[in-house]
Amino acid sequence: MAGAEAMTAAWLALAMTALQASIGALNDAVDAPRDARTKRAKPIPAGLVSPALAKAVVVLGATIGLGASARSGGPMVVLALVVLAIGYAYDLRFKGTAWSWLPFAAGIPLLPVFGWLGTTGRLPGVFAILVPVAVVGGAALAIANARADAERDAAAGTDSVAVRLGPGRAWAVNAGLVTAVILAAIGTLLGRNQPSSGPLVVVVVASIVAIAGVLLGRGPGSARLERAWELEAIGLGLLAAAWLAGAALGG
Repeated sequence: MAGAEAMTAAWLALAMTALQASIGALNDAVDAPRDARTKRAKPIPAGLVSPALAKAVVVLGATIGLGASARSGGPMVVLALVVLAIGYAYDLRFKGTAWSWLPFAAGIPLLPVFGWLGTTGRLPGVFAILVPVAVVGGAALAIANARADAERDAAAGTDSVAVRLGPGRAWAVNAGLVTAVILAAIGTLLGRNQPSSGPLVVVVVASIVAIAGVLLGRGPGSARLERAWELEAIGLGLLAAAWLAGAALGG
């Protein structure tokens, strides 16, 4: 992780995992009444997790995440609070609205920022490119995720960016955003003075995975759209990691 010592990287990984667990537990707790009607296999409706336990995970995850972040300094605690604020805002306010993509677009760029800033104390110049491209990628993943739930949301009378756009336009916007991310990643690597072939190959492979997800998502069906969004997430995540490696190696 950004050349960090193993212990520093481990603490930061623990911090982000705990923060995401807190956000995810709150999401499940808030959604439990609706999930009891539409997604009965989820942990709370299925009886695998009690509402009280979910709320305890919210508090415990936030506490561990903030505490582990503190080992890397005060600025990391502030950044961890921002991560929680964005995640909680999605759970409590933006989910189920046409603006549900916004927390994804704001939150996804914070993942590499959190890791790099926590391990080195600074951000390299390449983040001036990474952050805006990650905003676009976050929006793309949000729309893909919303498309997977669009049928259930429409049936339940719940709004979302996918419901508001409609199936065709939602797919087109998602495809356009993913394409923009891929073109930016490949273009910036090729534009460097000494592009590294290894990361470039991985970026191309990751792009193929993300495109496969986009194409899979062209057809209907909640299960199909769920697999499509997962492929996009894997592809764009791998692309981001490879791009960062290529940017670092290229100086």
